[in-house]
Amino acid sequence: MTAPHTSLRSWLRHLAASDRLAAIRPGVALEHELAAIAKRLDGRQAALFPRPGGHSIPVVSGFMSRRAWIAEAMGVPEARLLSQFRAAAENPLPWREVDPAAAPVQQIVHRFDGGAADIRTLLPVPTHSEHDHGAYITAGLVIARNPKTGVQNVSINRIQIHGPDRLGILILPRHLHAFFAAAEAKGEPLEVAIAIGVDPLTALASQAIVPIDCDELEIAGALHGAPLPVAKCLTNDVRVPAEAEIVIEGRLLPRVRELEGPFGEFPKYYSAREEREVIAVDAVTHRRDPLFHTIVPAEMEHLLLGAIPREATMLAHLQRSFPNVTDVHLTVGGVARYHLVVQLRKTREGQAKNVMLGAFAGHYDIKQVIVVDEDVDIHDANEVEWAVSTRFQADRDLVVIAGAQGS
Repeated sequence: MTAPHTSLRSWLRHLAASDRLAAIRPGVALEHELAAIAKRLDGRQAALFPRPGGHSIPVVSGFMSRRAWIAEAMGVPEARLLSQFRAAAENPLPWREVDPAAAPVQQIVHRFDGGAADIRTLLPVPTHSEHDHGAYITAGLVIARNPKTGVQNVSINRIQIHGPDRLGILILPRHLHAFFAAAEAKGEPLEVAIAIGVDPLTALASQAIVPIDCDELEIAGALHGAPLPVAKCLTNDVRVPAEAEIVIEGRLLPRVRELEGPFGEFPKYYSAREEREVIAVDAVTHRRDPLFHTIVPAEMEHLLLGAIPREATMLAHLQRSFPNVTDVHLTVGGVARYHLVVQLRKTREGQAKNVMLGAFAGHYDIKQVIVVDEDVDIHDANEVEWAVSTRFQADRDLVVIAGAQGS
C-alpha cells in the first residue's frame, strides 16, 4: 500500500513517468478532433492537448480510464478498490477551509459583471460527438448548498455552453434537483460552483451514492487520508476544492428553462433536446497556467467514474442481507450501469435468486443480474459467459421481473 495521489498535477507526472500520458501535437481542434484522439487512446494512455484550437489552456482527458489506475491513485491493490471507497464513504472526513488568498484555484479572477468576460473564449471547452448541440463541460464537479441545512452536495452534470455568461445543465431527480426545487419554490436562485480539474480521488468521491446532506468533499478527504482543503467562492458561499484548476461561480436561475442537447451520453445514444435548467455565470477563477479536464462521453473514464461508487454501494447493500456475497462488477458491455455480475459463496439453494432480487432493489438502473460461484472471475467477461453457458438452464434459473422501473 502506498500513499494516495491527492494532486492532479502530481498524478499526471506519475502517469507520464510510466508512459501513460501522451502529449499530443499542439493545435488539435476542439471540435470533434480532440475527443477522437482521446478516444483512440482510451484505456492505454491519458492525453494532454497543448494549445487546443489555439487556446492557451491545455486540455487533459483519460487519466482515470483503467480500474488499476484508480486503485493506484488510492494507494491500494486493485482487489481493495471497492472496500477502500466504501470505507471512505462510511467514514467521511470534514474538510478544512483555507484563506482564499492561499487557494491556488483563486490565483486568477475573471468577473462577469457588466459583460467583461466571455466563457466561450475564456475556457477551451470541446465539442465531443458528431450530433452534440455545441460545446460541453463534461468533467465539472457541480457543488451547491442545501438551502435548508447549508450542507453541500457534489455531482457531475453535463453542462452546455449557451452564451458568454450562460450555461445549460441537465439535473436528474437527485440531491441537486432537490436543492434547486427548494430554492425555486421561493423564487430564489441557487448558488453553485463548477470545479474543473480536480485530483482523481476527489472526482471519484463526487459520484458516491450517499444520503442527502452528505458532502462528497468529505469523502474525498477520507480517500486522501487528510481533510480536503477548500476555499469559499468569491461571489457566493459555496466551498470548492482549493487545489482545483478552474472554478466557475454562478446561480441556477429560478423559473428559467432553455433548450439543451442533444448530447451523446454514456449508453452510446444521444439524449433528446429538451428544456433544461440554466446557470448564470458570475465569475471564473483559476490557477496560473491551469489545465482543463474533459471526459469523453461513453469511454472508460466516464464509465468507471460512475461504476466504482455504484459497485461499492451495491456490495454494501447486498452484504447487509447476504454476507456471503464476495464481490460485484458492473460490466463494460452493460455500459457500467445496467448489467451486474455478483460473486456468491452459496450456502443454500435458492439463495442466488434472493440475491438477484436484492440487486434489483439496490438501484433502478440495474437491468440484468448474473450470480456466479467463487471460482468465476467476475471481471473476466469470457469466464462469466462460460459460467452461463455451462451452468445455467433457463427453465430453472431465469428470473424475470416484469413492469419494474428501469432505464
